[in-house]
Amino acid sequence: MVLPGDRSFDAARTVWNAMIDRRPAVIARCADTADVAAAVRFAVAAGLEIGVHGGGHSVRGLCVPHGGLMIDLSTMDAVRVDSDRRRAGVQGGALLSALDGATQRAGLATTAGIVSHTGVGGLTLGGGMGWLARQFALACDNVESFELVTADGTVLRADSSHNADLFWGLRGGGGNFGVVTQFEFRLHDVGTRALTVDLFYRPDDARQALRRWRDVAVGAPRRATLTAAVGTTELRSAPPSLRGRGNVVSLGYVWVGDPDEGRHLLTELRGPARPVAEQVRELTYVALQSAEDDVQRHGLRRYRKGYYLRELSDDALDAFVSRGAGPDTADGDVLPNGTLQLYGGGITDVGDDETAFSHRSALVELVVSASWAEPAADDAHLAAARRYGATVAPFASGVFNDLPDDRADGAGRVHDAAKLARLVALKDHYDPDNVFHRNHNIRPSAPGRA
Repeated sequence: MVLPGDRSFDAARTVWNAMIDRRPAVIARCADTADVAAAVRFAVAAGLEIGVHGGGHSVRGLCVPHGGLMIDLSTMDAVRVDSDRRRAGVQGGALLSALDGATQRAGLATTAGIVSHTGVGGLTLGGGMGWLARQFALACDNVESFELVTADGTVLRADSSHNADLFWGLRGGGGNFGVVTQFEFRLHDVGTRALTVDLFYRPDDARQALRRWRDVAVGAPRRATLTAAVGTTELRSAPPSLRGRGNVVSLGYVWVGDPDEGRHLLTELRGPARPVAEQVRELTYVALQSAEDDVQRHGLRRYRKGYYLRELSDDALDAFVSRGAGPDTADGDVLPNGTLQLYGGGITDVGDDETAFSHRSALVELVVSASWAEPAADDAHLAAARRYGATVAPFASGVFNDLPDDRADGAGRVHDAAKLARLVALKDHYDPDNVFHRNHNIRPSAPGRA
């Protein structure tokens, strides 16, 4: 137990988004599943709100309950790889760096996110997009089994044969049903090599290039995940020659596999519009997985919101490039960045009803993100980010499982109506008192506690 006043308390309650400054009454740093079960039972008996800390990357800092009990899984971070069976057992507090580091020793991997200090648990329970998804589907689709502590402290196994309804709900339903203390993932032979390609354009020249990027995306091979970004030249992929030169649009792709095989797509991507810079890099898969780490580092104030788009019209592309700017925008320095990442491929191989994840028909995800250092700049950055979100929202078919604006209908914006009804039934069965509500909450039919 870590209590206010203990030397490690402030470090333990600090999360990725520096805007979050809450003080739990107690932090339970768990060593194993029995500890998690004991912490849940204690919190329920004491009437303490529960938050679950895995990687701490929730924009809203949902894992930190002010005056409540934070279950800290950070020491439960072991990854065990069976390369013969192509399986990985991953504890609930492991980060993606631990998963990728362990599996890559045998040239294996499973779909994971693109920032290595993200928690495996939160990413997977929400769906889990990554550079391997177009080959092997989402992170949640690669889970063979879960070990879960429920609201009454019971430990359950959920897989296709045991608690199959719960197994369905955990793959996309978030942390609504308990604390996952163990995952078992399928692994795939991906080798250890990757290629990244980025072409950089000034915004006035980017619209024609983006339309070509959109056309290439339709028939792109599964090893390629097409990407686009708009923002300042401090973007992670910008070469030194562009640093400090203002707004830029980058178009390109990530290829996991033999880099020589991936280079042919660059010819298709090039078009009449001339880029101001071009960057092609060969790197290891582990290096690829950590390439965003510095840009997404801890210690900055953050806003992030994501949208699913089933199509990219010319108007949607124009909204993307605009960054929410208008004729009355006074300070371009506060404009947020935007990114696009291609879906399809293996994501659509999984039937829509097979998991709780609700957006397999998406063509791309579009993420609005802002980061800054000074608290005095909060209002300006938040207003600009929300304005950009309002600009792109009319083109969206749904939203991400990471919503910074706390609205009661959040789950309804993440899940379609049929799946939400099924998830509510699961909530009624496994957590009728809504003990686990610090998430994109699926409210039970008649909640007793929250």
